Amino acid sequence: MAKEKQSTDGENGPMNLRRLSEILHLSQTTISLVLNDSPAARSIPERTRERVFEAARKFQYRPNYFARSLRRSRSMSVGVIAPDLSEGYFTLVMQGVEEYLLRSNYFYFAASHYWKPDLMEQYPELLTDRAVDGFMLLNTPAGESNVLPTVAISAHNNAPGVTNVVLDHKKAAALALTHLHELGHRRIALVKGPDIIPDTEYRWRAILQMARKLSIEVLPELCIQLAADSWSPQVGYEPMTELLGRTRDFTAIFCFNDISAMGVIRAIHDGGLRVPEDISVVGFDDIMSAAYQKPSITTVRQPLREMGSEGARVLLDLIENPSTEAPAEIVMEPELIVRESTGVAAAKKRKTA
Repeated sequence: MAKEKQSTDGENGPMNLRRLSEILHLSQTTISLVLNDSPAARSIPERTRERVFEAARKFQYRPNYFARSLRRSRSMSVGVIAPDLSEGYFTLVMQGVEEYLLRSNYFYFAASHYWKPDLMEQYPELLTDRAVDGFMLLNTPAGESNVLPTVAISAHNNAPGVTNVVLDHKKAAALALTHLHELGHRRIALVKGPDIIPDTEYRWRAILQMARKLSIEVLPELCIQLAADSWSPQVGYEPMTELLGRTRDFTAIFCFNDISAMGVIRAIHDGGLRVPEDISVVGFDDIMSAAYQKPSITTVRQPLREMGSEGARVLLDLIENPSTEAPAEIVMEPELIVRESTGVAAAKKRKTA
């Protein structure tokens, strides 16, 4: 015991592999194999492995990061680039990314560019200088030349070598509009996302196609486009207030995301109307707070956590197996979550009364 205490005395500096070897009376190679989870460690008795982990925890030993990276010819880190990491969409995607990376003993650097062109250009270079093994791009376009493995989520990148994890927007539009159509809604207001978001055009085209299929007329006076990529409900509140000031001749609205739906619902209430009795509201994403609004929001759920996890899985697979051909696209399935914000259209209620 005296020897162990002396070995961890502050004046001797942090615990290193040699000193841990002396304490355990094991070779440095054996300890290194165990702590780095090497396949060769399987031949080491379980009790010995337990002793190594127990001592590493007790003496707060950490394997040398740079030495380990050098042996593996990798930094065991990836770069995550996003417009921002605020509450909502990005929170859930990043949960999936983080969970998978942590299980795989990978670290990540996150950078938010806020749609500033100079940052979007500089960040990949800065992260490459920090020796990341690959890139995860959230809602962010890739450059034309991608030397490192790259996976993009909801970014619809056509750059060579980039794997895109995207939602089936045609199915998403079908789920939302069919739900409203079956409830008797025919005059439906539509909210288009900001031009700067890659998903916007793909989702809008899908909505227009499904509207034609259901014989729902898309009226320009009932269409709203969000002016900015904001994660405040104000992004939906202001344009909805303006729409209600022009016309109230509609019974439902399909929003670009749940954040804008929250602002839309508040604008409806402030305008003296009720949700869903007067106007039904459908959101998009199914962020964590959507179920706890009053009324709770009917929404098209993107499997955001699963998209993050799948993106991280593909990225690490490409890093571990550089000769593997990167899949061009992975399509994820949406799901309709029906809650309190949608109901039978007012006109249909009157006919059945």
